[in-house]
Amino acid sequence: MAISIEDVKKLKELTGVGLTDAKAALTETDGDFDKALEAMRKKGLTKAEKRGEREAREGLVDAYVHSGRIGVVLEVNCETDFVARTDDFKNLVHDLALHISATSPEYISLDDVSEEVRGVKKAEFVEKAQNEGKPSDIADKIVEGQLAKYFAEKALLEQPFIKNPDISVGEYVKEHISKLGENIVVRQMKRIELGVSE
Repeated sequence: MAISIEDVKKLKELTGVGLTDAKAALTETDGDFDKALEAMRKKGLTKAEKRGEREAREGLVDAYVHSGRIGVVLEVNCETDFVARTDDFKNLVHDLALHISATSPEYISLDDVSEEVRGVKKAEFVEKAQNEGKPSDIADKIVEGQLAKYFAEKALLEQPFIKNPDISVGEYVKEHISKLGENIVVRQMKRIELGVSE
C-alpha cells in the first residue's frame, strides 16, 4: 500500500518523532494511520519515561480565572527556556490550569498522598466492608480497589483529561514530553474557589 507524505507529516506532527520514524511506523502497519499512531505513542511514551529522570528547572507559572469565581495558579517545569517559550508548552500549561479549575484535584500525583492520609481512608473503607459483612479475604481486595479509585480521582496526573477523557492527565503530559523532547514536571498548583476555604 502506498504511504502518503501527508500521513507521514501528520504522524510526525502528532507524535514529535522524525520523518524517517513516522514513515517506518506507517510502513510497518501497511499504511494504517491509527495503528501507526498507537505504535508511535507507545514508543514515544517509553522515551518520555526515560526523559523523566532529567532535571527540569525552567518553565512557566500560569494563572487562570474562571468566571471570577475559581482561580488556579500553576507551576510547570521543563528543561530549557527555549521549550518554555513554545506555544506547545504554553498550551499544555494552560490546559492543565483549565483542568484543575474544573476538577479540583487535591494532589499532583499519588506519591503526594501521605501514609497517614492513606491509612485514615483505608480504616474507613475497612470499617465499611466489615459493617457490610464481607469476608476478610474479599474485603481486603475491595478495600484496595476502593483506595486506588478514591486517590486516583483526587490526583491530577491520574484523572481523565477533561479535553480527552480517553487519556489521563499524566499521559497528556507524557505526550508533550515526547513531542517537545524534554522532561516536564508539574511542580505545584493552587486552586481557590470564591466562598470556599480549605
